[in-house]
Amino acid sequence: MRATQSASAQLNVLISGGFSGAYEQLLPEFERTSGIKVTTGSGASQGAGPQTIAAQLARGVPTNVVILSREGLNELIAAKRIATGTDVDLARVPLGVAVRAGTPKPVVSTVEAFKQVLLKAKIVAIPGSTSGIWLTTDLFPRLGIAEKISVKVTPRGTDATGMVAAGGADLAVMPVSEIVHAPGVDFAGSVAPEIQFIQTISAAVVAGSGDIEASKRLIEFLASARSAEAIRNSGMEPLATSR
Repeated sequence: MRATQSASAQLNVLISGGFSGAYEQLLPEFERTSGIKVTTGSGASQGAGPQTIAAQLARGVPTNVVILSREGLNELIAAKRIATGTDVDLARVPLGVAVRAGTPKPVVSTVEAFKQVLLKAKIVAIPGSTSGIWLTTDLFPRLGIAEKISVKVTPRGTDATGMVAAGGADLAVMPVSEIVHAPGVDFAGSVAPEIQFIQTISAAVVAGSGDIEASKRLIEFLASARSAEAIRNSGMEPLATSR
C-alpha cells in the first residue's frame, strides 16, 4: 500500500539557501528511487519581507516539508506550523567570506585579520536571514565596528553573492554552503573560530499538509548516510548519517 501511495505522491518543499546546494544534487536520486515527485520553492529562514518561509506559510503557500535554519524552524514550531516530532537536524555550516572570482583572497582566519578586512571594504554584503541577523546584532557590535562599516543587507544569500560577483560589494559574509557553488565568487575562507557562528540546518513536516509518510521519507533520505557526501561537498558537516 505504501508503495502505491508513494508512487503517486507529490510533495512541495520550501527551502532556504543554506542547504540548497546539497539538496539540488540529492533530489533527482530521491525522486528516482522513491517515485515521489517534488516541487521546490525557496525562502529565507528568518527576517522580514514576503518571501521568508514563515511569511509564505502564513499566506497559504502549499508546503509539505520545510528546510531551514534551526532558529527559523524553532519559530515555526512555536507558531504551531510544524507537525510535532518531525523535525530533524541535517547539517551544520560555518560562516565564511566570499570575494569576487579571480580577485585576491584576504586572510580572514584570525579575529584581527577579519576585522581589518571588513573595515577596509567599501561595502560588505550579508543576507537578511539567520546569519545576517547574528552578524548585525551580535558580532559587528562585539567587534566595535558596527558603526564603522558599510553593510548592505540583502533579502537572500544569492543576492549577497550576486552583489559581490557584479562588483557591487567587496565581499560577503554568509554561510559557507551558500558560497562554494555560487557563480562569480570565490571562497576566501571561514571566519575565525573564536567569532564563528555555526548554523544548524533542519527539516520538518508542515502541520496539516497531508501525506506525512512521503514527507518523512524525504527527510529520512536527506538525513541518511547516502546524503553525507553531497552535504560535505557543499561546505557543511552532515549530522544524521546514522539514520
